[in-house]
Amino acid sequence: MTIDLDRARAETPGVAKTIHLNNCGAALMPRPVLDRVMNHLRLESEIGGYEAADRAAQEQADVYTSAARLLNCGIDEIALVENATRAWDMAFYAFNFKPGDRILTSQAEYASNVIAFLHMARRTGVVIDAVPSDAAGELDVAALQRMIDDRVRLIAITHVPTNGGLVNPAAAIGQIARSAGIPFLLDACQSVGQMPIDVTAIGCDMLSATGRKFLRGPRGTGFLYVRRAWLDRLDPPFLDLHAARWVARDRYDIDPTAKRFENWECNVAAKLGLGGAIDYALAWGLRDIEQRVQDLAQALRAGLAAIPGVTVRDLGRRPCGVVTFTHDRHSPDRIKSALAA
Repeated sequence: MTIDLDRARAETPGVAKTIHLNNCGAALMPRPVLDRVMNHLRLESEIGGYEAADRAAQEQADVYTSAARLLNCGIDEIALVENATRAWDMAFYAFNFKPGDRILTSQAEYASNVIAFLHMARRTGVVIDAVPSDAAGELDVAALQRMIDDRVRLIAITHVPTNGGLVNPAAAIGQIARSAGIPFLLDACQSVGQMPIDVTAIGCDMLSATGRKFLRGPRGTGFLYVRRAWLDRLDPPFLDLHAARWVARDRYDIDPTAKRFENWECNVAAKLGLGGAIDYALAWGLRDIEQRVQDLAQALRAGLAAIPGVTVRDLGRRPCGVVTFTHDRHSPDRIKSALAA
């Protein structure tokens, strides 16, 4: 056992009141994260929001350092935004798609991303093609390789789908994308925080993530990674006086870093909470967290499989901490209500 459970529980106020199994929705914040958020909100109430933000300037800068350490990338490759969907959208809508361009995605793609694909198809005529899954339920890497042609403009994959324990082979996808010179957008909303994520090893060019799930940060926080080589090749869907500077009557200079994907107004307290959550996870160690999550998930799946009428639904060769099941006599809503009680 590498995780000090007594300490972890002592530092999580919510466990005194609830048994919470919804980390893939929004996890219980630990005390250090909660304190960081509340302390800044208290400061805002005492001296004003702008003044409090100025006083916390270094702490805000430190969040970029923490996020870069988490993903093994440069500070200039990180944008802090309101949520993972906004992060993903800022990258996706920065492409100038043309009729006939192809986007390759997975069969287990997140529904919000699919809506954006369909929106772009209606707007530009881009073609959306889903790569088949293999026998284990993961994206079929060999099929992806066969589907590559000179019309493919983007590979956009969800690392861990929202509806099960499947983990798609992100690094293998990244290798194919790099070899073909095709940008790779990875939705890591469900994977960041429950397992180590190294964008250099994965080979993705863009990655979106949230703070509220396995990182155990506050809601309304997210971040976007954009590989340095792609910063000037993407056109942010909107700009403001934070993302760019108005330098002449008819000219602006865009921020040279990934901050070009941010906007000025933000929840500073939540941003600081995100930084606290990242630091908290890094202090425990992502390898140790992953092992603890795997042990719990395997025990849960084994216990569920032993219950008459229950079918565990998770796919993949090594399912992660998102556990899904059905019961042949009880609806999901009824099970959810019973567990919530």
